[in-house]
Amino acid sequence: MHVKKGDKVIVISGKDRGKTGTILEAYPKLDRVLVEGVNMIKKHAKPSQENPQGGILNQEAPIHVSNVMPVDPKSGKPTRVGHEVRDGKKVRIAKSSGEALDK
Repeated sequence: MHVKKGDKVIVISGKDRGKTGTILEAYPKLDRVLVEGVNMIKKHAKPSQENPQGGILNQEAPIHVSNVMPVDPKSGKPTRVGHEVRDGKKVRIAKSSGEALDK
């Protein structure tokens, strides 16, 4: 996958197009990612120990990884991802600026 947990991404298609958020979880086998504040759904919860009131909760649902692009650290725009070897380590770079996406 071209993105991983902790990356700042922009949604490029779907009902949440244009929204930005951080990846909370990645599911490589399903090709899906969970992005903070994107693809919100309503979940009906029974009363439980943690939630004694029950009710309707808002939470994020996973979206397909092809619908997100990493944010370029320099310009703040969506960018494609490339790979380079720097200082003996393989790092992901932003194609548009050449900046490293990995810390």
